[in-house]
Amino acid sequence: MNQSETQQKLTGLIDRELNSLELPQTPSSLYEPVRYTLNLGGKRIRPYLTLTGCGLCGGEPEEALPAAIAIELLHNFTLLHDDIMDAAETRRGEPSVFRKWDSATAILSGDAMYAWAFEQLQYYGESNQYSKKQYAEIINIFLESARTVCEGQAYDLAFEKQQNVTIDEYLTMIKGKTAALISGAIKLGGAVADVDGNCLNRLKQIGAEIGIAFQIQDDLLDAIADPEKFGKKKGGDIMEGKKTYLSILALEKGSKVQQDLILSVLSRDNVSQEDVENITDIYKSLGIFKQTSDTIEKRYKNALHLVSGFEESEYKNELTELINNLNNREY
Repeated sequence: MNQSETQQKLTGLIDRELNSLELPQTPSSLYEPVRYTLNLGGKRIRPYLTLTGCGLCGGEPEEALPAAIAIELLHNFTLLHDDIMDAAETRRGEPSVFRKWDSATAILSGDAMYAWAFEQLQYYGESNQYSKKQYAEIINIFLESARTVCEGQAYDLAFEKQQNVTIDEYLTMIKGKTAALISGAIKLGGAVADVDGNCLNRLKQIGAEIGIAFQIQDDLLDAIADPEKFGKKKGGDIMEGKKTYLSILALEKGSKVQQDLILSVLSRDNVSQEDVENITDIYKSLGIFKQTSDTIEKRYKNALHLVSGFEESEYKNELTELINNLNNREY
Protein backbone atom coordinates (compact mmCIF):
# COMPACT_ATOMS: atom_id res chain seq x y z
CA MET A 1 0.00 0.00 0.00
CA ASN A 2 1.40 3.39 -1.04
CA GLN A 3 1.98 5.88 1.74
CA SER A 4 0.79 9.47 1.44
CA GLU A 5 3.31 12.27 1.78
CA THR A 6 1.96 13.05 5.25
CA GLN A 7 2.25 9.44 6.36
CA GLN A 8 5.80 9.23 5.04
CA LYS A 9 6.64 12.42 6.91
CA LEU A 10 5.19 11.22 10.23
CA THR A 11 6.63 7.70 10.10
CA GLY A 12 9.95 9.20 9.05
CA LEU A 13 9.93 11.48 12.10
CA ILE A 14 9.21 8.55 14.41
CA ASP A 15 11.92 6.35 12.87
CA ARG A 16 14.43 9.18 12.94
CA GLU A 17 13.75 9.96 16.59
CA LEU A 18 13.88 6.32 17.71
CA ASN A 19 17.10 5.75 15.80
CA SER A 20 18.67 8.83 17.35
CA LEU A 21 18.04 7.75 20.93
CA GLU A 22 21.44 7.58 22.58
CA LEU A 23 21.43 4.48 24.74
CA PRO A 24 24.52 4.01 26.92
CA GLN A 25 26.76 1.07 26.05
CA THR A 26 27.12 -0.01 29.65
CA PRO A 27 25.88 -1.82 31.55
CA SER A 28 25.17 -3.92 28.47
CA SER A 29 22.94 -6.26 30.49
CA LEU A 30 20.57 -3.33 30.99
CA TYR A 31 20.64 -1.59 27.62
CA GLU A 32 21.18 -4.42 25.14
CA PRO A 33 17.68 -5.84 25.82
CA VAL A 34 16.27 -2.32 25.30
CA ARG A 35 18.01 -2.06 21.91
CA TYR A 36 16.81 -5.54 21.04
CA THR A 37 13.20 -4.64 21.92
CA LEU A 38 13.14 -1.40 19.96
CA ASN A 39 14.76 -3.08 16.95
CA LEU A 40 11.96 -5.65 16.84
CA GLY A 41 9.88 -2.91 15.26
CA GLY A 42 6.11 -3.12 15.56
CA LYS A 43 3.28 -1.11 14.06
CA ARG A 44 4.25 2.13 15.88
CA ILE A 45 0.55 2.97 16.02
CA ARG A 46 0.78 4.83 19.32
CA PRO A 47 3.49 7.37 18.38
CA TYR A 48 1.79 7.82 15.02
CA LEU A 49 -1.46 8.66 16.82
CA THR A 50 0.35 11.19 18.99
CA LEU A 51 1.71 13.05 15.96
CA THR A 52 -1.58 12.77 14.08
CA GLY A 53 -3.57 13.93 17.10
CA CYS A 54 -1.36 16.98 17.42
CA GLY A 55 -1.81 17.86 13.75
CA LEU A 56 -5.54 17.17 13.95
CA CYS A 57 -5.80 19.80 16.68
CA GLY A 58 -3.85 22.43 14.74
CA GLY A 59 -0.47 21.82 16.34
CA GLU A 60 2.89 21.08 14.75
CA PRO A 61 3.42 17.28 14.82
CA GLU A 62 7.18 17.59 15.18
CA GLU A 63 6.61 19.29 18.55
CA ALA A 64 4.80 16.15 19.69
CA LEU A 65 7.78 13.90 18.95
CA PRO A 66 9.05 13.69 22.56
CA ALA A 67 5.56 12.69 23.71
CA ALA A 68 5.28 10.18 20.86
CA ILE A 69 8.58 8.53 21.75
CA ALA A 70 7.63 8.53 25.44
CA ILE A 71 4.40 6.64 24.74
CA GLU A 72 6.23 4.14 22.51
CA LEU A 73 8.79 3.51 25.25
CA LEU A 74 5.98 3.08 27.77
CA HIS A 75 4.26 0.62 25.43
CA ASN A 76 7.42 -1.46 25.04
CA PHE A 77 8.00 -1.36 28.79
CA THR A 78 4.58 -2.95 29.30
CA LEU A 79 5.37 -5.63 26.71
CA LEU A 80 8.54 -6.70 28.51
CA HIS A 81 6.63 -7.15 31.74
CA ASP A 82 3.57 -8.69 30.06
CA ASP A 83 5.71 -11.38 28.43
CA ILE A 84 6.99 -12.44 31.85
CA MET A 85 3.48 -12.60 33.33
CA ASP A 86 2.14 -14.47 30.30
CA ALA A 87 5.23 -16.69 29.96
CA ALA A 88 5.27 -15.65 26.30
CA GLU A 89 7.99 -17.39 24.30
CA THR A 90 8.06 -14.89 21.46
CA ARG A 91 7.41 -11.25 20.71
CA ARG A 92 6.96 -10.06 17.11
CA GLY A 93 8.20 -13.40 15.85
CA GLU A 94 11.43 -13.35 17.88
CA PRO A 95 12.33 -14.69 21.35
CA SER A 96 10.88 -12.50 24.09
CA VAL A 97 13.40 -10.66 26.27
CA PHE A 98 12.79 -12.81 29.32
CA ARG A 99 13.38 -15.96 27.22
CA LYS A 100 16.45 -14.58 25.44
CA TRP A 101 17.92 -13.33 28.72
CA ASP A 102 15.91 -13.93 31.92
CA SER A 103 13.04 -12.47 33.94
CA ALA A 104 15.21 -10.25 36.12
CA THR A 105 16.86 -8.69 33.06
CA ALA A 106 13.48 -8.12 31.40
CA ILE A 107 12.09 -6.41 34.51
CA LEU A 108 15.10 -4.16 34.92
CA SER A 109 15.32 -3.24 31.24
CA GLY A 110 11.61 -2.49 31.22
CA ASP A 111 12.02 -0.22 34.23
CA ALA A 112 14.82 1.62 32.44
CA MET A 113 12.52 2.19 29.47
CA TYR A 114 9.87 3.57 31.81
CA ALA A 115 12.34 6.05 33.28
CA TRP A 116 13.60 6.93 29.83
CA ALA A 117 10.06 7.68 28.71
CA PHE A 118 9.83 10.34 31.41
CA GLU A 119 13.11 11.82 30.22
CA GLN A 120 11.50 12.46 26.83
CA LEU A 121 8.68 14.40 28.48
CA GLN A 122 11.15 16.69 30.24
CA TYR A 123 11.35 18.59 26.95
CA TYR A 124 7.98 20.16 27.73
CA GLY A 125 9.02 21.12 31.25
CA GLU A 126 12.28 22.71 30.15
CA SER A 127 10.96 24.60 27.12
CA ASN A 128 9.66 28.17 27.58
CA GLN A 129 7.15 27.40 24.86
CA TYR A 130 5.04 25.36 27.29
CA SER A 131 3.34 26.65 30.42
CA LYS A 132 3.40 24.85 33.76
CA LYS A 133 -0.26 24.01 33.26
CA GLN A 134 0.37 22.50 29.83
CA TYR A 135 3.35 20.52 31.07
CA ALA A 136 1.28 19.23 34.00
CA GLU A 137 -1.48 18.17 31.58
CA ILE A 138 1.01 16.22 29.47
CA ILE A 139 2.47 14.48 32.53
CA ASN A 140 -0.99 13.72 33.93
CA ILE A 141 -2.12 12.12 30.67
CA PHE A 142 1.01 9.99 30.60
CA LEU A 143 0.63 8.91 34.23
CA GLU A 144 -3.07 8.15 33.81
CA SER A 145 -2.23 5.96 30.82
CA ALA A 146 0.47 4.08 32.73
CA ARG A 147 -1.74 3.53 35.79
CA THR A 148 -4.74 2.41 33.74
CA VAL A 149 -2.62 -0.10 31.83
CA CYS A 150 -1.60 -1.62 35.18
CA GLU A 151 -5.26 -1.80 36.24
CA GLY A 152 -6.12 -3.59 33.01
CA GLN A 153 -3.30 -6.07 33.51
CA ALA A 154 -4.46 -6.69 37.07
CA TYR A 155 -7.95 -7.54 35.79
CA ASP A 156 -6.41 -9.81 33.17
CA LEU A 157 -4.45 -11.70 35.81
CA ALA A 158 -7.53 -11.99 38.02
CA PHE A 159 -9.53 -13.41 35.11
CA GLU A 160 -7.13 -16.37 34.94
CA LYS A 161 -8.61 -17.65 38.20
CA GLN A 162 -12.13 -16.34 37.64
CA GLN A 163 -14.22 -18.93 35.82
CA ASN A 164 -17.12 -16.67 34.88
CA VAL A 165 -16.15 -13.42 33.21
CA THR A 166 -18.81 -11.25 31.59
CA ILE A 167 -18.44 -9.26 28.38
CA ASP A 168 -18.73 -6.04 30.40
CA GLU A 169 -15.93 -7.15 32.71
CA TYR A 170 -13.80 -8.08 29.73
CA LEU A 171 -14.40 -4.68 28.11
CA THR A 172 -13.35 -2.99 31.35
CA MET A 173 -10.13 -4.98 31.25
CA ILE A 174 -9.22 -4.11 27.64
CA LYS A 175 -10.13 -0.45 28.17
CA GLY A 176 -7.16 -0.53 30.51
CA LYS A 177 -4.74 -3.07 29.10
CA THR A 178 -5.00 -2.06 25.42
CA ALA A 179 -7.08 1.08 24.97
CA ALA A 180 -5.43 3.19 27.67
CA LEU A 181 -2.17 3.69 25.80
CA ILE A 182 -3.95 4.28 22.49
CA SER A 183 -6.21 6.88 24.13
CA GLY A 184 -3.25 8.37 25.95
CA ALA A 185 -1.22 8.54 22.75
CA ILE A 186 -3.69 10.59 20.74
CA LYS A 187 -4.67 12.67 23.77
CA LEU A 188 -1.01 13.58 24.33
CA GLY A 189 -0.94 15.00 20.82
CA GLY A 190 -3.87 17.23 21.66
CA ALA A 191 -2.23 18.35 24.90
CA VAL A 192 0.92 19.37 23.01
CA ALA A 193 -1.33 21.37 20.66
CA ASP A 194 -2.87 22.97 23.78
CA VAL A 195 -6.53 22.22 23.10
CA ASP A 196 -9.29 22.51 25.69
CA GLY A 197 -10.69 19.78 27.92
CA ASN A 198 -13.66 19.00 25.67
CA CYS A 199 -11.36 18.36 22.74
CA LEU A 200 -9.06 16.20 24.87
CA ASN A 201 -12.04 14.12 25.97
CA ARG A 202 -13.08 13.59 22.36
CA LEU A 203 -9.56 12.46 21.50
CA LYS A 204 -9.68 10.09 24.46
CA GLN A 205 -12.96 8.63 23.19
CA ILE A 206 -11.47 8.14 19.72
CA GLY A 207 -8.54 6.28 21.24
CA ALA A 208 -10.82 4.16 23.43
CA GLU A 209 -12.92 3.04 20.45
CA ILE A 210 -9.80 2.22 18.42
CA GLY A 211 -8.18 0.39 21.35
CA ILE A 212 -11.23 -1.73 22.16
CA ALA A 213 -11.71 -2.63 18.51
CA PHE A 214 -8.00 -3.40 18.16
CA GLN A 215 -7.95 -5.86 21.08
CA ILE A 216 -11.15 -7.64 20.10
CA GLN A 217 -9.71 -7.86 16.59
CA ASP A 218 -6.55 -9.47 18.01
CA ASP A 219 -8.77 -12.03 19.74
CA LEU A 220 -10.50 -12.78 16.45
CA LEU A 221 -7.31 -12.91 14.39
CA ASP A 222 -5.77 -15.35 16.88
CA ALA A 223 -8.51 -17.79 15.89
CA ILE A 224 -8.78 -17.15 12.15
CA ALA A 225 -5.66 -15.36 10.83
CA ASP A 226 -2.89 -16.83 8.72
CA PRO A 227 -0.18 -17.70 11.30
CA GLU A 228 2.54 -16.57 8.88
CA LYS A 229 1.04 -13.09 8.72
CA PHE A 230 -0.17 -12.86 12.32
CA GLY A 231 3.12 -14.10 13.76
CA LYS A 232 1.42 -16.49 16.20
CA LYS A 233 0.18 -20.06 16.11
CA LYS A 234 -3.52 -20.24 15.23
CA GLY A 235 -5.60 -20.78 18.35
CA GLY A 236 -2.77 -19.69 20.63
CA ASP A 237 -5.19 -18.04 23.06
CA ILE A 238 -7.12 -21.31 23.39
CA MET A 239 -3.89 -23.24 23.99
CA GLU A 240 -2.86 -20.77 26.68
CA GLY A 241 -6.28 -20.91 28.35
CA LYS A 242 -6.89 -17.19 27.86
CA LYS A 243 -10.31 -15.68 28.24
CA THR A 244 -11.05 -13.69 25.10
CA TYR A 245 -14.02 -11.85 23.63
CA LEU A 246 -14.77 -14.97 21.58
CA SER A 247 -14.65 -17.49 24.43
CA ILE A 248 -16.69 -15.29 26.76
CA LEU A 249 -19.32 -14.71 24.09
CA ALA A 250 -19.45 -18.45 23.35
CA LEU A 251 -19.89 -19.24 27.04
CA GLU A 252 -22.80 -16.80 27.20
CA LYS A 253 -24.49 -18.18 24.06
CA GLY A 254 -23.56 -21.86 24.10
CA SER A 255 -25.40 -24.90 25.41
CA LYS A 256 -24.40 -26.60 28.65
CA VAL A 257 -22.43 -29.19 26.68
CA GLN A 258 -20.60 -26.50 24.72
CA GLN A 259 -19.92 -24.47 27.85
CA ASP A 260 -18.47 -27.51 29.64
CA LEU A 261 -16.20 -28.31 26.69
CA ILE A 262 -14.90 -24.75 26.44
CA LEU A 263 -14.20 -24.52 30.17
CA SER A 264 -12.56 -27.94 30.16
CA VAL A 265 -10.19 -27.06 27.32
CA LEU A 266 -9.29 -23.64 28.72
CA SER A 267 -8.40 -25.18 32.09
CA ARG A 268 -6.01 -27.81 30.68
CA ASP A 269 -2.25 -27.54 30.84
CA ASN A 270 -1.80 -29.41 27.57
CA VAL A 271 -4.19 -28.47 24.77
CA SER A 272 -4.09 -30.42 21.52
CA GLN A 273 -4.74 -29.17 18.03
CA GLU A 274 -7.91 -31.24 18.07
CA ASP A 275 -9.06 -29.34 21.16
CA VAL A 276 -8.45 -26.04 19.34
CA GLU A 277 -10.44 -27.24 16.35
CA ASN A 278 -13.32 -28.37 18.58
CA ILE A 279 -13.52 -24.92 20.21
CA THR A 280 -13.24 -23.22 16.84
CA ASP A 281 -16.11 -25.36 15.54
CA ILE A 282 -18.23 -24.20 18.50
CA TYR A 283 -17.42 -20.58 17.64
CA LYS A 284 -18.53 -21.18 14.05
CA SER A 285 -21.76 -22.93 15.04
CA LEU A 286 -22.72 -20.10 17.40
CA GLY A 287 -21.93 -17.34 14.90
CA ILE A 288 -19.21 -15.97 17.18
CA PHE A 289 -16.91 -14.92 14.36
CA LYS A 290 -19.63 -12.89 12.64
CA GLN A 291 -20.81 -11.25 15.86
CA THR A 292 -17.24 -10.39 16.81
CA SER A 293 -16.54 -8.91 13.37
CA ASP A 294 -19.67 -6.79 13.64
CA THR A 295 -18.56 -5.48 17.05
CA ILE A 296 -15.12 -4.57 15.70
CA GLU A 297 -16.60 -2.72 12.75
CA LYS A 298 -19.03 -0.85 15.00
CA ARG A 299 -16.22 0.34 17.29
CA TYR A 300 -14.13 1.57 14.37
CA LYS A 301 -17.19 3.35 12.94
CA ASN A 302 -17.69 5.06 16.29
CA ALA A 303 -14.11 6.30 16.10
CA LEU A 304 -14.62 7.57 12.54
CA HIS A 305 -17.75 9.43 13.62
CA LEU A 306 -15.82 11.19 16.38
CA VAL A 307 -13.02 12.09 13.96
CA SER A 308 -15.55 13.57 11.54
CA GLY A 309 -16.24 16.37 14.03
CA PHE A 310 -12.79 17.88 13.54
CA GLU A 311 -11.96 20.49 10.91
CA GLU A 312 -10.75 19.28 7.55
CA SER A 313 -6.99 18.76 7.38
CA GLU A 314 -4.38 16.36 6.07
CA TYR A 315 -4.17 14.89 9.58
CA LYS A 316 -7.89 14.24 9.72
CA ASN A 317 -7.50 12.39 6.42
CA GLU A 318 -4.56 10.41 7.81
CA LEU A 319 -6.43 9.41 10.96
CA THR A 320 -9.44 8.36 8.92
CA GLU A 321 -7.20 6.28 6.66
CA LEU A 322 -5.46 4.69 9.64
CA ILE A 323 -8.76 3.64 11.21
CA ASN A 324 -9.96 2.15 7.94
CA ASN A 325 -6.67 0.26 7.53
CA LEU A 326 -6.90 -1.08 11.07
CA ASN A 327 -10.42 -2.27 10.41
CA ASN A 328 -9.15 -4.26 7.42
CA ARG A 329 -5.95 -5.60 8.96
CA GLU A 330 -5.03 -9.26 8.76
CA TYR A 331 -2.33 -9.30 11.44
